[in-house]
Amino acid sequence: MSLAGGIGITALGPGGVLPTIGLFALTGLSAPAVAGTALVTHVATGIAGTAAFARSGQLRQAHTRRTALTLAGAAVIGTPVGVLVNAQLSQRAFGYVLAAVVAVVALLLWYRERRGAGRETAVVTGAVAPRRHPDPVTVAGIGAAVSVTGGIVGIGGPMLAVPLLIACGVPVLESLAAAQAQSIVIAAIGSVGYAAQGAIDWPLALLVGVPELAGVFLGWRIAHAIPTRTLKRALIVALLALAPYLAFTA
Repeated sequence: MSLAGGIGITALGPGGVLPTIGLFALTGLSAPAVAGTALVTHVATGIAGTAAFARSGQLRQAHTRRTALTLAGAAVIGTPVGVLVNAQLSQRAFGYVLAAVVAVVALLLWYRERRGAGRETAVVTGAVAPRRHPDPVTVAGIGAAVSVTGGIVGIGGPMLAVPLLIACGVPVLESLAAAQAQSIVIAAIGSVGYAAQGAIDWPLALLVGVPELAGVFLGWRIAHAIPTRTLKRALIVALLALAPYLAFTA
């Protein structure tokens, strides 16, 4: 599941939730330990993903870099809020929140898929409008919402930021690149917060993080090399199936 999560982080964006799901469903960790252990693995994956998209050129573009910095700045404030909220949640409430986040991500992916199909038709007919990044206030709002959620349940930026940016008209690869940069801030600040609580299982984080990191590089190649429609649809089905399971097993 961690390898699949790493692939999903850079190929699709929302794949980073899979390690969190695995930690919650398959271990006896508390809610803070699930979030903290998942977040610490995203430090390395965020750095690797950011480096990969810098290499491929997306983060060298001024507008993408500006969006990335705005998302990261919002995460400096939003992530600690999420960590504090997590401390107030029972194990059951955490499961409900995680289930809701998973369902929302599946719906955002579905919307992104529908929007992408509509855009392909518009390109063929010549009716498509130029794509551009939203204004900084909108990006900051997205960054704040994503980082608070990430701090609560232990996910990086790409899971929510990518579909939200795409919904605002940002191209897929540029959305992935900007979200990777934000994920470093969310993961680093969140990890410090949970480590201060003693809520990180370090051996388990290493066990999850190594294959997840390998998946990041594989997912980056997939994002640049092949259409990901089948992978997206499979992930949508899997997330929609997992959401009620997480809620009922909380």
